[in-house]
Amino acid sequence: MISLRFFTLLFLIIGVASCDDARVFDEYKTVSDSWEKDEKISFVLPELDSLQRYNLFINVRNTNDYKFSNLFLISKMEFPNGKTITDTLEYEMAKPNGEWLGIGFTDLKESKLWYKENVVFSEKGMYKVILQHAMRKNGETFGINSLEGITDIGFRIEFAENP
Repeated sequence: MISLRFFTLLFLIIGVASCDDARVFDEYKTVSDSWEKDEKISFVLPELDSLQRYNLFINVRNTNDYKFSNLFLISKMEFPNGKTITDTLEYEMAKPNGEWLGIGFTDLKESKLWYKENVVFSEKGMYKVILQHAMRKNGETFGINSLEGITDIGFRIEFAENP
């Protein structure tokens, strides 16, 4: 009887915790053994309500094989009309003592990183987000060809809270 109550309670907790009313889009792409410098990871966004505001996030899963405390990315958002916005982004991945900022119980950590907030997708048609790493060692001109320790890159869209 106790085990039945325990499992019922466990499933209830998992069910409530898995509800995610803010999520609109959430997709991951797996990186092979290492993320190559020229490897672009792209996400085609679903058609979104042009009257709604959204918050955009980049999700990164990394292991202890990741040797850096930060992450530089080049993001490109392609609009239906052909316009493109390119950004160079920097994210902290670890505290000064080396402890990962991401969440997770094992050596795999997941970081939810702000990309843009209160975005309105006013044009009808296909939007595309393309991500590429731009890591380099301090003082070096050329970038790192093979970035180890990143396992997955994700893109997430959530409803923005109304003010």
